[in-house]
Amino acid sequence: MTGRGVGRRLGAVSAVVALGVGGTVTAAGSATAAPVRAVASTTATADVDYATWQRDVQGVVDQATPYVAQRAANAGGQKLALVFDIDNTTLETDFHPWYQLPTPAVKASLELARYAHSRGVAVFFVTARPGIIASETKWNLQSVGYPVDGLYVRDLPDLFDEVSAYKTGKRARIESLGYTIVANVGNNMTDLVGGHAERTYKLPDYDGQLS
Repeated sequence: MTGRGVGRRLGAVSAVVALGVGGTVTAAGSATAAPVRAVASTTATADVDYATWQRDVQGVVDQATPYVAQRAANAGGQKLALVFDIDNTTLETDFHPWYQLPTPAVKASLELARYAHSRGVAVFFVTARPGIIASETKWNLQSVGYPVDGLYVRDLPDLFDEVSAYKTGKRARIESLGYTIVANVGNNMTDLVGGHAERTYKLPDYDGQLS
């Protein structure tokens, strides 16, 4: 989706959840190994505007930040990493036309990324965007202020993988480089299922209306 515009109304609010340490979620949203706990629910109305989306995102990031800070302060020699999705997680893709570049950062996510990086936590991005726009994507992220320690895009043979399987595999790849992923942040369940993160934080997608 492109060019929604700031004033465009969105659909019903979806659940915004975080999982406890070691927890994973299934496609149905149930948790294994740790309970699901709500971390943000700022509205019960059917229509959500840009400002409400920003507030809902901030509510989730406010839950993630203390955990990242705690882990960074007690790394114990571990190489720590933070993993983000891109579209409507770190860049405001659906609220800005594709041809108006760079796409602005999601402010709360940018602050979290910078905070984590300043404390020695590596920042990785795992996106379903195709490899053909990898350089443009990295340029966009860096030009709006994100530290980029690694960027994974879908290329052959990943183009034929189911999105959640592809993203799970890339997180496993990050772990194989010696990193412990302390938090995984995304706005779709396909960003979060499959494990390979101590905690997962779901940003709102309003019943799939944000890509």
